[in-house]
Amino acid sequence: MTPSVVVVDHPLVKHKLTLMRAKETSTASFRALLTEISMLLAYEASRDMKLGTKTVETPLATIEAPTLEGKKVVLIAILRAGLGILDGMLELMPSARVGHVGLYRDPKTLLAVEYYYKVPSDLSDRDVLVCDPMLATGNSAIAAIERIKQSRPGSLKFICLLACPEGIKNFHEAHPDVPIVTAAIDERLNEHGYIVPGLGDAGDRLFGTK
Repeated sequence: MTPSVVVVDHPLVKHKLTLMRAKETSTASFRALLTEISMLLAYEASRDMKLGTKTVETPLATIEAPTLEGKKVVLIAILRAGLGILDGMLELMPSARVGHVGLYRDPKTLLAVEYYYKVPSDLSDRDVLVCDPMLATGNSAIAAIERIKQSRPGSLKFICLLACPEGIKNFHEAHPDVPIVTAAIDERLNEHGYIVPGLGDAGDRLFGTK
């Protein structure tokens, strides 16, 4: 299977991402922009969801109209920064089931350490979208997807705001079957495991903790 990366290069996404990158952007604006971009990422990520039909009576006629088919989609946020993407996706898909995976990056090894895991018990036959703003080293995303795969979801996609070549390479070496949907692919990782030029620590900027 050929690894898939979809870059959502819509002008609105590019513009809003530029505003998010600026270091002077406030916490409130950063949060609002992430929600807005997340809705556009969700739009792209849900493009291939299955459709059925249902009978609908319009004011003028009775028709067979398209409607989403199958079980409700599941959105899984990697804590804590993934909550920012989750909020935007829920605006577009308010009936989605929600899960959370708590991971932190060990500052010395840069490996992901799990401290919390709570997702819907039945993921079979469900489309699962896993959210985290940054695909940097890829270690957190790899660990989260590995855990989620144990529940045998119907389909899996990883949704992020920014990715870098190193993170994409590491992620798809571990999970070549999981597509990535992102707003941009940046230049590189620095020696501290941050995306350059990036936008800093997404969690800190989202929650105003730095």
